[in-house]
Amino acid sequence: MEYQVLPDINGWATLRAIVEQGGVSAAAVALNIGQPAVTKRLRALEASYGTRLMERVSGRLRLTPAGEKVYLLAVQTLDRQRALYDELRNLHLGQNTLALEVTFSIGEHLLPDLLFQFAERYPDYKIDSRMAYGRDIQSHLVTGRTDLALMENAPDHPDVLVQKWADDELWLVCGASHPLAGREWLAVEQLTELPYVLREKHASSREELDQALTGIGIEKLDVALEVGSTDTIVEMLGRGKHVSFLPRFAVKEKVSAGDLYHLKVTGFRIQRTLWIARNRSRLDHPVAEAFIDMLLRSPISYV
Repeated sequence: MEYQVLPDINGWATLRAIVEQGGVSAAAVALNIGQPAVTKRLRALEASYGTRLMERVSGRLRLTPAGEKVYLLAVQTLDRQRALYDELRNLHLGQNTLALEVTFSIGEHLLPDLLFQFAERYPDYKIDSRMAYGRDIQSHLVTGRTDLALMENAPDHPDVLVQKWADDELWLVCGASHPLAGREWLAVEQLTELPYVLREKHASSREELDQALTGIGIEKLDVALEVGSTDTIVEMLGRGKHVSFLPRFAVKEKVSAGDLYHLKVTGFRIQRTLWIARNRSRLDHPVAEAFIDMLLRSPISYV
């Protein structure tokens, strides 16, 4: 195949955006281009492969069998391209910059203090931090886009090395004005009777919650709202109508201050581990070594 007939990288990016954003309109917003441009790029990509990559089923665009193969290639190629960009940038900057990714809850509640501590101890080192879902972080670790990650679920991939960072637990909490505030114990059967506001389904804590509930035979809760921010949920709990399962490290101070109340459930606890994860091919990164050393030597009191 001649190189001049290979697909344009923008075509791959467009196909990925359509799939992951849920349609042409959302892809146009994500790519900051017009809808006609999105359609034009998709048609050009299909022309380069000589086959349809997407088809409309029940009013929605779906990948064809060929499209699924091209989408997978697009994701791998774009992630590796981004990893190469980051690697060349770090090469230009020297080995003094760390690409760090964390889950959203860790980013909201633990990362700021960690970055301040690290900056005080290692002023010559730099950290480029981002927040993402756990499954995306694992992909970024594998492709080399990320040097180091702090996660609530341990990645399961041969190229990723994990080590324990800290113990944590998902607590059932409510606001101080909630009718259950002050109750010492709840029966496990009462879990299905309560109205919840929870993190969205792709959040690490939500995935762990759903798995733990399935383990005791509970398939569904009364979920009134799903929210993409732990801080927002905490604020909503203060109004007294809902309960939620949230990481202990995110709510312990609020519970101690009396703003939230920890509801204990008879025979049911969700204990878990917070993890440090890195690509096995990047074990000699000096900034990563310094950051991990700080994490393990100076445990955060509210984890």
